Amino acid sequence: MNSETHEIISRVNLAKTDSGEADKLISDYMPFIKAETAKFLNRSPDKSDDELSIAMFAFYEAIRNYSKLRGSFLKFAAMHIKNRLIDNYRREKRNSGNVSLYTSDDEKTELIDSISDTRDDYGEIEAREATKQEIAELSVQMADFGVSFTDIADNSPKQQRTLEICGRAVRYARNNPTILEDFLRTKRVPIAALAEGTGAERKTLERHRKYLVAMLLICTNGYEIMRGHIMQVLKGGENN
Repeated sequence: MNSETHEIISRVNLAKTDSGEADKLISDYMPFIKAETAKFLNRSPDKSDDELSIAMFAFYEAIRNYSKLRGSFLKFAAMHIKNRLIDNYRREKRNSGNVSLYTSDDEKTELIDSISDTRDDYGEIEAREATKQEIAELSVQMADFGVSFTDIADNSPKQQRTLEICGRAVRYARNNPTILEDFLRTKRVPIAALAEGTGAERKTLERHRKYLVAMLLICTNGYEIMRGHIMQVLKGGENN
């Protein structure tokens, strides 16, 4: 491993737990991020391009998810950026407004894909920025629990019955603030309490522990946009 490779890996590892270092790493590698965005757009990106913001967040996600087992960090980050830009393009083409937390057994959809892409003539930019901020904050908070967006995609319920079971558990926790308080304090999903309160099998909840981490965090303060959407997906019929 050459000194340059060792240096960036060291910086990435430091940035995983230090938001200031993460911001500095993103700033230092903006030429790289812009170059990868340009490959997708076939032109140099402007500051106002949504694609550039998406690429920056994808680079941040790459920092959070990288390990030496994934090989070169820059190659990993380039792939992450490309995948995020392709995902965004496909969402724009579908123009359906909403995407479920899961689609089918053989297609994975990450949490970032589940946010409603609400468009109007006046509030679009503000809504987009607020949503991006919530996602970024959630990513940082999930990292404290050892969970990433990729984990959520892998761990999301694939069957309607399982989704409903997880939905009951999340709504029960939301209606019992002490459970959420214990969850934040211990950084552990209260499987036993959720199983007892909802009548769900513990093994079912345990299989989807990482998914429940994200859902329970969204039920805490600060995630109004995502919480409204998630509660609808989980069949709760709640909007706040």
